[in-house]
Amino acid sequence: MKRVAVIGAGASGLICAIECAKNSCKVDLYEQNSKSGKKILVSGNGRCNITNTTISQNDYYSQSNSFVIDALNNFGYKEFQKYCNSIGLLLDEKEDGKVYPLSNEAKSVVAILNEQALNSGVNFIYDTKVSDIQKMFEKYDAVVVATGSEAASHLGGCDDGLEFAKAFDHNIVPTYPSLVQLELSNSSHAKMSGAKVDGEVTLMINNQKISSASGDILFTTYGVSGFSILDISREASEAILNYSCVDVILNLLPKFSHQKLSNHLNTISKSLPDSSILNALHALLPLKISKTILDVLNISADTKLESLNMKDFKRIANQCLNWKFEVSNTHGFRHAEVAGGGVDVSEIDPKTMESKKQKNLYFTGEVLDVVGRRGGYNFAWAWASGYAAAKDISK
Repeated sequence: MKRVAVIGAGASGLICAIECAKNSCKVDLYEQNSKSGKKILVSGNGRCNITNTTISQNDYYSQSNSFVIDALNNFGYKEFQKYCNSIGLLLDEKEDGKVYPLSNEAKSVVAILNEQALNSGVNFIYDTKVSDIQKMFEKYDAVVVATGSEAASHLGGCDDGLEFAKAFDHNIVPTYPSLVQLELSNSSHAKMSGAKVDGEVTLMINNQKISSASGDILFTTYGVSGFSILDISREASEAILNYSCVDVILNLLPKFSHQKLSNHLNTISKSLPDSSILNALHALLPLKISKTILDVLNISADTKLESLNMKDFKRIANQCLNWKFEVSNTHGFRHAEVAGGGVDVSEIDPKTMESKKQKNLYFTGEVLDVVGRRGGYNFAWAWASGYAAAKDISK
């Protein structure tokens, strides 16, 4: 029997351990926490966006974007769905392509994977941090590094896997937080803390438009959060790593054009001349945001509409639709869902996840320089890469 050590009982480590054990390997699964699947449990606000119905290399970022193709082709959505059915995990496909467990609880995913592992003969070794990877080869025929990234350190996120890779002279692509909130330089965002809008965000790097995203924007004491922010955060984070100048332009009322919004305010000023500008804005946006916009423009909140002119309304419209904030940093690895960068994939076999530098050493999941978009893509990579390693080990 082949003896296999899997380090890390997250998504890729669990599926790899299960598949190796099912194929007559003796598997020890090392986990530094007292339980497995800690990141699975908190994903999707406890619902676990487990994968996506449409997965392609375009959903990933890496120094080598074609690296993910083989693993995803061999274990894409259809194969994963079939796999889940075989272990009694039912899936719920949403219209936008996101897939959740039918139970709508991440707990069910971890419970079923744990049970599968135990029933297949996987030996869990909890509360154990592996420190010397080279020593593992004295005891095991194959070693799988499935340690994840530095993201979510409170759940055990660390750079152990990168240190293991360095021990075998692997190159490391510098890491950075992704799917993460952004910290802003000026102080006006703090006055709006807790206020949320459905808007559009445009990412500017060195004054060039790089990308944009729609969705909720949530102001916080440190900066901005929300799905639209997470969606542009990878590029923002990488730019910060490279010391570029990063700004976000927020459109808080995407249903309005500049003309339409200034005309709306002008029309209201004719029909309700005695109304305050604050109330006119508050009809469109949360109170904290309305007050801050007027503060920034030095317009008194109780100013009557009749005393403002079209030029004022255009200034207000511009502030609502084109509000620029300087990004000082991301909110850090601790708050990030995933991380970019990692073990250089040019030194890994894309079909098997085996190291090209050390025979029988495998790297799977987030420890590699592969990071996915929001929407279940990082899990899809974890399943596919873990499965690919197991197939090669147990062949």
